[in-house]
Amino acid sequence: MWPVALGMGHWRDVLSWLRWLLLLLSMACVSVHTTTDFLQHWPVPYKRFEFRPKNDPYCQAKYTFCPTGYADGSIPVTKNEDIIQVFRLQAPVWEFKYGDLLGHFKIMHDAIGFSSSLTGKNYTAEWYELFQLGNCTFPHLRPNMEEPFWCNQGAACFYEGIDDNHWKSNGTLVPIATMSGAIFNSMAKWLKEDNDTGIYYQTWNVRASPEFNSSVWFDSYDCASFVLRTYQKLFELGATFNRKVQTNYTRLLLYSGEPTYLGNGTMIFGQHGNKSLALDIQKFYILFRPHQSWKELFLSILDIYYKVTMDKMFYFFFNFEYWYLPLKFPYIKVVYDEIPLPS
Repeated sequence: MWPVALGMGHWRDVLSWLRWLLLLLSMACVSVHTTTDFLQHWPVPYKRFEFRPKNDPYCQAKYTFCPTGYADGSIPVTKNEDIIQVFRLQAPVWEFKYGDLLGHFKIMHDAIGFSSSLTGKNYTAEWYELFQLGNCTFPHLRPNMEEPFWCNQGAACFYEGIDDNHWKSNGTLVPIATMSGAIFNSMAKWLKEDNDTGIYYQTWNVRASPEFNSSVWFDSYDCASFVLRTYQKLFELGATFNRKVQTNYTRLLLYSGEPTYLGNGTMIFGQHGNKSLALDIQKFYILFRPHQSWKELFLSILDIYYKVTMDKMFYFFFNFEYWYLPLKFPYIKVVYDEIPLPS
């Protein structure tokens, strides 16, 4: 039940939460097993696949994915003796639509730029959602379908050119490394394999607390993690980085006690699933549904605030399985942490 009245302190908490909840909503996108049933290693490893599945026709993107990228997903081969300069690229999320608005909250998108000394051509590599961020963060509850439906694929986009104005106007475009054409060609082969086997986007990073060495339950798999693992691969291949350049990345964090494993879709929503748990998960995710009226949106925000701060709970989807998160203060936070370049 909702309390009859809220004091000024509580209202300040509500107003603080509204900022984050409005952001989240604008993106919209068997027996229970516990972690004591098996030896769980943290963080839970991101599951990779043998191939990328075809897109479901139900999943539709408002903005076309990788409109100027190479149609076959290939990356041009360069001469081994070429010298390639590597650039750090960062700009506010949705900068093309809202300018620097989300930059004020340090909500940034990351990419990598490359420049060939032999040809003078520039290239950009980035990794993002096929069907926009909301669909990767929250599912759709479709009529006559018990199980939530996810449109959460993500992929790499490699295209010719670097949009200097986009990255410089409200963000960052700075050289960070040099490498040979041979290293670039090896990176291209690795990037294709990485892209074919890492197929879905994961928005959240789940930790035990804001403390530096706190336990990590789940890592995000997004544009920043793509840049970080590409930098690491380039370093392993022999690229030389300028560690004097400071590099920060945006993370959307949930703070939780040790998660409880609930099961996959069949275990929960199947014919012999857990009907009570299935209903609870449906009730949770319906609060994040897209296309709500202003009245519905307001009521959903209040319900989400209550579930997160009072019930201290969150149903989390990872590796196509569901987990229960016993949330802890400060519950949800956007951070912009420094992660140094590899050395």
